[in-house]
Amino acid sequence: MTDLTDQVAIVSGASRGIGKAIALLLALQGAKVVAVARNEAELEELTQKTRGLCIVADIAIEEDAQYVVQETLRHFGRLDILICNAGVGSFNELEQFEAAEWDRIFDTNVKGTFLLCKAAVPHFKAHKRGHIVGITSDVAKRTFAHGTAYGASKFAQDAVLASLRKEVRPHGVKVSTIYPGLVDTYFNDTTPGSPEAEKTHLRPADVAQAVRYVLEAPAHVVVDELMLHPLTQEW
Repeated sequence: MTDLTDQVAIVSGASRGIGKAIALLLALQGAKVVAVARNEAELEELTQKTRGLCIVADIAIEEDAQYVVQETLRHFGRLDILICNAGVGSFNELEQFEAAEWDRIFDTNVKGTFLLCKAAVPHFKAHKRGHIVGITSDVAKRTFAHGTAYGASKFAQDAVLASLRKEVRPHGVKVSTIYPGLVDTYFNDTTPGSPEAEKTHLRPADVAQAVRYVLEAPAHVVVDELMLHPLTQEW
């Protein structure tokens, strides 16, 4: 079992929802958390609880992604874990989508994952260790009406992580992909906590526990993929 005490973990999309739950749980396990998001106020509130570092950044901008990793290394002197969690989505018939909205989804979900990994991988390779965890979605494995943009972005994000897994495994670096089903968050501008969602959706803390599970696997074990659903969701 891998001890997370004093391990340095970057968590993107950490200001709310799944990312916030991951940051809080990792801090509880003794990790030093670098919380990354665009909302400064929410990040500062989170950091008061994690006692880690917060970085306001847009991970879809290469300079920001590089800065996140560089500032982490400057502040802590090491980097052990990268959680690529930031994600956005909207749903409509294909012909109703604006190109700008398509780009917004792909910039965060795919380009953001690519840029953060690009910034962190050289450090991981040099030290022959490190763990990247990508939070994708079960729609990386299925399709549905009105999900052209979001679904395509999650298929692409999954492909980035799967290819990277093969590239870095010989260097002692792990890549794990987590595919949650329905989660009760602020996703797609919804407000969490409705009585119906409490019956039919996962909680962010459920996904955070999945992240903890893959990170705490023994050093010789990598959990390549992990999918989780609420019991009420058909798959």
